[in-house]
Amino acid sequence: MKIQPLADRIVVKVLEAKEVTKGGIVLPDTAKEKPQEAEVIAIGKGRVSDDGKTIAPEVKVGDRVLFGKYSGTEITMDGNEYLILKEEDILAIVK
Repeated sequence: MKIQPLADRIVVKVLEAKEVTKGGIVLPDTAKEKPQEAEVIAIGKGRVSDDGKTIAPEVKVGDRVLFGKYSGTEITMDGNEYLILKEEDILAIVK
């Protein structure tokens, strides 16, 4: 099944949180921070400005992005978990 987000919505697949710290300490599930990095899976056509023009999103499919900690709506499709974000919830593109 495919999903096509509308307007300025973006579908991302959240990347897993690290299980081991830099110092080698293994973190249990309860101590892990909510991940804030994801890969863009699908994008909408963009937001519409006040004068009726469509402004294309700055991200593209395949980009790795950082987003706000409690942003978006979680969905599950075909056994995979995704997050639907507004473009304004994306903070940066990871290069």
